[in-house]
This record gives sequence, C-alpha cells and structure tokens, in this order.
Amino acid sequence: MSDAVLFDAREDGVAVITINRPETRNCLARDVREGLAAAWDRFERDPALRIAVLTGAGDKAFCAGGDLKEMVETGMTVPPRDLFPLPYDTIELTKPTIAAVNGVAFAGGWMLAQACDLCVASTTARFAVTEVKVGRSSPWAAPLIHMIPQRIMMEILLTGAPITAQRAYEIGLVNRLAEPGAVLDVALDLAREILANAPLSVRAARETVMLATEMGRSAALQAARHASETCYRSDDAQEGPRAFAEKRAPRWTGR
Repeated sequence: MSDAVLFDAREDGVAVITINRPETRNCLARDVREGLAAAWDRFERDPALRIAVLTGAGDKAFCAGGDLKEMVETGMTVPPRDLFPLPYDTIELTKPTIAAVNGVAFAGGWMLAQACDLCVASTTARFAVTEVKVGRSSPWAAPLIHMIPQRIMMEILLTGAPITAQRAYEIGLVNRLAEPGAVLDVALDLAREILANAPLSVRAARETVMLATEMGRSAALQAARHASETCYRSDDAQEGPRAFAEKRAPRWTGR
C-alpha cells in the first residue's frame, strides 16, 4: 500500500484508514483510489478487524472529490463502474464502517461519507454535492433518499451549495458532531460502543437495517428473520444472557 492511504490496524479491532493527500485536499486521484481499494480489501480479509474508520489527513478536507485535472486529461465521459472503491457498492464489505469527516466532504467526498454506515463530523466540516457546478452528474447520490427528505435532497443536488456540519446533523446525514481536532476520537468512541457488542449480533443488526432499506415491510421482516438465525444459534446468544444473570461482562467469541 502506498503512502496515499494509511492503514492502522489497531489492537482493539478498529482499522483506521486515512486518505493522506492533504496538499490536494485528499482528492480521489488514482493513487488514492488504488490505496483505498487495497485498504478496504485488507480490512475485510482480516478477521481481527471488526470495524473501520475512514478519515482524511490534515484539518482542511476529508475529501474534496474526484480529480478534475485527471478528468480533463483523460477526456472522461461516463466514469467506469469500478472507478471509485465505494464500500458496499463497488467494494464488498460485511463489516461496519464509520466516516470521520474532519473537513470538506465535497462531491466524491460526500459520496464516501454517505457510503459508510455511520458518520461523525467536525463542527467546522462542510458537505456538498457539487457536480452540477462542473457539468458532471451524481448518480451515486440516489441512495441518499433513504437518509434525508426528498425536498432537502433535491435542493442539495440542484444547487450544489455546501451545507454545514450542523445542518448535516439536523437532516440525518451525520450521527455525531465533534469539536475540531476531536473527530477521530469521537469516531473511535462510537466504534468502541459497537465493538462491545456481540459480533454476530452486530452483523445481523447491520443486515436488518440494509434489508429494511431495500425492501418493503413484509419482505424485510422475513429476510431479517432469516439473517438473524446464525446469531440466534450462536454460542454468544447463550453467553449474553448467562453473563447478565451472573452480573459479569460477556466474553464474546463470534461463534
């Protein structure tokens, strides 16, 4: 993995992935895209890593979007389907992810923050879908309708105007706000809350949310029941109630 994307495999089971091109506002140039693809693959393949936090180097930008100079040089029209390594889309992941937005998240930066399961943002961060300002399009924003109201989504995409972190929190794009400089710490706190829970239960919970997003009520209920069977039949499903009855912390095995 190049220095364009840093990978920190922490002993607590958290992988911290950092886009490390602050001089270009962490834009999604080729080396960053390749680094992210390698980082997501490493995270997914390592059984010791249970949750990933994605952030950007510096205090100015999480990610300012695609590399417009590259688009000019290549005469890019429709982007290749696999151009951007996007969690749960072009990259297959089964584990939770958190975006720790430390600065601007414009265009592709918003795309990355939106793709992660959860989002923590600095109070000084800003979000924008700026494609309309440069003659491009944002089909990746379609799932946003499951996160924020239609009228708000319409305004964001049609104007390309930035919104503050506070506004992003109010409309439901951001889970938690953090003081500048504390974004990663708050994201790690959130990760630790998740890590304290049974691994198979966390996986089933995530699948339940995604099934409910994709399906109607009845179909989602049926699919979620099926997705939860592995959890219910696990050793951890017996350990949790036992630990509660014995007034001790549970010892999860993920089996």
